[in-house]
Amino acid sequence: MRVSVVQYDIAWCNPQENIRRAERLICGNPPSDLYLLPEMWDTGFVIEAGDVARAECESDSLRWMLRTAAERGCAVVGSMAVRDGEEIFNRMFFVTEEGILARYDKRHLFRIGGETKHFTAGSERVVAEWRGVRFLLQICYDLRFPVWSRNRDDYDAAIYAASWPVPRMGVWETLTKARAIENQCWVIAANRIGRDPYCEYNGGSVIVDACGHAIAGTSDAEGLVTAELDMEALRDFRRKFPVGRDSDRFTLECGR
Repeated sequence: MRVSVVQYDIAWCNPQENIRRAERLICGNPPSDLYLLPEMWDTGFVIEAGDVARAECESDSLRWMLRTAAERGCAVVGSMAVRDGEEIFNRMFFVTEEGILARYDKRHLFRIGGETKHFTAGSERVVAEWRGVRFLLQICYDLRFPVWSRNRDDYDAAIYAASWPVPRMGVWETLTKARAIENQCWVIAANRIGRDPYCEYNGGSVIVDACGHAIAGTSDAEGLVTAELDMEALRDFRRKFPVGRDSDRFTLECGR
């Protein structure tokens, strides 16, 4: 499977411009099976999201994801601020040519930045299976919490959509590799570039293999990070080095 991470400067609170930027990068490069967008790809990481959050049925951004997946015969994955009843979620959509395959609401809200004051945390761990590959859906701050992403022999690749700022890029580089190694999986991690009113971002989007090697990556440039996921190689590595059989068991306070 060919996967691409889409890295660009997100225009603040401007969904139509961000649709244009993402579409230009996707259409201007060779096709992939799956495209991963950064966290809150259509608005930027807006904490007080009441003015930008939309119900799914009212979201032009979600409609664009659905249309792109249908027209290109691919999957498009990314998170947005979504209004669901009286609550707002940082919700990741896994969209295919057949529609919405899976939804994941960010479990670990970034308390330090005030996300807990304006968003509702999710409680369900979500794995989406598509074209023979099982994807664990995760968003940004989730990367710091290894129990939540522990592989239960139920996924092959962990997807992280992020808005990870410059001062903590060393942590980003370390944890994307750590999550791949400890879970014997690919890590597909999208970050943005540019600035918002609060932070500066320099990308570092990356695809990491199960041994912790970055098989594709970029620094602070706009563009795509693309790699082929070799399922047979992953299965062979897990058979030869089955560390998962010796892993500890955890009881989560919520989720399944």
